[in-house]
Amino acid sequence: MLKDNHIALLGGTIKEALKAARGRAGHLMKIELEVDALEQLEEALSCGGADAYLLDNMDPDQLRRAVSMINGRAIAEASGGITPDTARSKAETGVDVLSLGWLTHSVTALDIGLDIDA
Repeated sequence: MLKDNHIALLGGTIKEALKAARGRAGHLMKIELEVDALEQLEEALSCGGADAYLLDNMDPDQLRRAVSMINGRAIAEASGGITPDTARSKAETGVDVLSLGWLTHSVTALDIGLDIDA
């Protein structure tokens, strides 16, 4: 997973970061690139791209455009602010995967007991 800090450390451009990651990754290792703007996605796609894209905090219209740009060449994963109320609209954009942080950071405890009376 290449995030903005990785890009900064690996040359400062998406092209340089992808090149460095490809040079260090084994032949079976997948590379996922986090992008939060369509311009970043366009840059990545123009230089050979990644195996998957984490499309961060994009609204449904941006996600549809990103999916169209990727055009099946890689996995499209939507993330950022996805909740039970927004999951359907994000999924309907054509992304391959939804990343749901609310499953872990917004969960409430459920008290479950199993009492057996013999």
